[in-house]
Amino acid sequence: MRQRLSSEPDRYRGRRRVPTPPRSRYAAVVTSAFVGAGVVALGAASNLPDSKTVNPDILQSLDKTSQVATDALQSRSDDAGRASRSESRDTAAKAGARIDEAVAASEVYLLPLDDYEFTSAFGVRFGKLHAGIDLAAPDGTPYKAVHAGTVTAAGYNGGYGYSITVRQDDGTEIIYAHSRRLLVSKGDVVKAGQVIGEVGNSGYSYGTHLHLEVHVDGKPTDPITFLREHQVDIKLQMESVYAGMAAAAAS
Repeated sequence: MRQRLSSEPDRYRGRRRVPTPPRSRYAAVVTSAFVGAGVVALGAASNLPDSKTVNPDILQSLDKTSQVATDALQSRSDDAGRASRSESRDTAAKAGARIDEAVAASEVYLLPLDDYEFTSAFGVRFGKLHAGIDLAAPDGTPYKAVHAGTVTAAGYNGGYGYSITVRQDDGTEIIYAHSRRLLVSKGDVVKAGQVIGEVGNSGYSYGTHLHLEVHVDGKPTDPITFLREHQVDIKLQMESVYAGMAAAAAS
């Protein structure tokens, strides 16, 4: 170990080494510091003004902020209510449209065949009343209900052969005769345009055709005149555009 020369300055002369306090004492010092800071903070807090003496401008500002929030919440609630009412109106409108379509479909009249040849009119023939009209078509051609109604008869019926009778809500009856095959039964409810049978040559018939007969108030009526009143022309093989649209919407 080197000896310090007497000429070297004594940098440590007059100084005392402060011993490092034990860890327990160090912790106590730190804790005391925090406690002291807390006391100071509490003292400062004790000098805060009481809530009753808060500046009125500050309270007014808080009231305005609260009112803005309340107005915003009310506006959001009103918007939700309007949206809900709008959705309800849309739902009601759609339901009304479906009801209108159903009503239109229940009122529509259509041609019984897509393609046919008009061969015989309503009137006296061979000294007897031919109570309907004849529409020739190939054997097995499907035919459709002219109008909505309930099937009151479906089966073999003497000179009519295999025939179907559909009764409408107003009591009008439409008969489809000389069928090859029937596709509905008594009691069935049918729609306009629904396939209910196939063209045939059963009963008193002179070739494959559909015999179409209309009874109003229990009396035979010329189907040509009756259907024209409902925008369907058998001879021109035409039906109203509206009728076709209503039937398509209901199907």
